[in-house]
Amino acid sequence: MTVLCLAACSGGSERTGQEAGAPIVLGISQIDTTANWNAAMTESLRAAARASAIDARIVDSKRNQENQVAALRAFVSQHVDAIAFSPVVESGWETVLREIRSAGIPVILMDRTIEVSDESLYVSLIGSDFVEEGRRAARWLLEHTRDVPGEIDIAELQGTVGSGPANDRKQGFAEIIAAEPRYRIIRSESANFSRERGKQVMESFLEAEGRRIRVLFAHSDTMALGGIEAIEAAGIKPGSEILVISIEGSRDGLNAIVAGKLNLSVECSPLLGPQLTATVKDAAAGHSVPRRIVTQESAFTRENASHGLENRKY
Repeated sequence: MTVLCLAACSGGSERTGQEAGAPIVLGISQIDTTANWNAAMTESLRAAARASAIDARIVDSKRNQENQVAALRAFVSQHVDAIAFSPVVESGWETVLREIRSAGIPVILMDRTIEVSDESLYVSLIGSDFVEEGRRAARWLLEHTRDVPGEIDIAELQGTVGSGPANDRKQGFAEIIAAEPRYRIIRSESANFSRERGKQVMESFLEAEGRRIRVLFAHSDTMALGGIEAIEAAGIKPGSEILVISIEGSRDGLNAIVAGKLNLSVECSPLLGPQLTATVKDAAAGHSVPRRIVTQESAFTRENASHGLENRKY
């Protein structure tokens, strides 16, 4: 548990006036504000900030670490009360985070992890457990192919190289299938969380391996849907001749499950706004803040996908 002190000052510089009753000013650096999953996350952040009377300043990094670092430094110059960001990649944050700490501004990570030598550079991480998401996908695969004879050869579409979701989902999935030698990843490549790239990479996999591929594991629904397009174009039935499992739980993913083309989507919710604003407000009131806040999530198959679609916001 860590106490987050939002009223901290930097070298005597004047901050945004928490003491005078002004609203909390929260700088938020997003990976992307337009893509489906990230757009839903951005709207969740905006809505929760409005409901909590927090002045949220959201900047789109356009999936570029240099842009994100520049945004973080801009927040320091604006003397915001707190900073939250979803890091594009895991490494390369030490310098800017030390600058932020020197300014007395607390940092909250959203959705993704980072690699730093000093974990006190941020006060809390809010989001999914990506390693567990990979494990859940692999456990489902093992459970539902126990009676399938022979080798189970798997193609993997990874997320952005060096990102927390890609690293952790791969780790969790590989950890579970390692206990069963007949399950093997024979092709693995990044498709950068892109549907078009997912289609292209899966086309190359199928060209090289053909029907030897029995499972497609994609790190996101978006890439899975591109992979499904490639599978269908090759004259193979996704969902039956090649099992397709992914992570996200998006509306498009659930529709693909209902259509019988996607077998499983492990939920990864982008709706972090209420958790973030509650954390900021609790901290401002002097309450303790958990070091790690894990979102509660489900998994979708043919049994519950239709129900999941009823209230899907992304």
